[in-house]
Amino acid sequence: MAETLFLADFSVIKPDPGLILWTSLIFLIVWGLLAKFAFRPIQEALKKREYDIQSALDEAKKAREEISNMQAENDRLLAEAREERAIILKEAKAHKDSIINEAKGKAKEEAQKIVAAARQDIENQRMAVVTDLKNQLGIMALEIAEQVIRKELKGDTEQEAYVKKLVDDVELN
Repeated sequence: MAETLFLADFSVIKPDPGLILWTSLIFLIVWGLLAKFAFRPIQEALKKREYDIQSALDEAKKAREEISNMQAENDRLLAEAREERAIILKEAKAHKDSIINEAKGKAKEEAQKIVAAARQDIENQRMAVVTDLKNQLGIMALEIAEQVIRKELKGDTEQEAYVKKLVDDVELN
């Protein structure tokens, strides 16, 4: 029955002062032990985790900036390469055009030389043919004239008169 009285006498609203003292003392001891052995390590772990997360975020930000810088550098290098390629292609085209123009000029010059040489050869051959023809005509004329004169002229006086006349005609021409 004493036990029943003890339970019947217990009230949550009106606790015993000894119970409050011991509960408060145990609570403070547990709180102190938790503060020393649990809260500080947890707080330090949280601070370390916060620092690690912040470091990771900073490194990620740095990495993004570096990637952005690398992308900008890559774009710049690509633009320079395109400009260089355009310049090289332009120079190559200009060089090609100059080579073609030079080759055309040389070919035209050679063609003119060949045509001039051919014209000179044709003129030389024509002159040779004309000279040869004149020589042959002259020889034929002399032979014909010699035969005609022999047949026509019978005396020395007639021949002398005719030769004089020919000499006078030649001097006039």
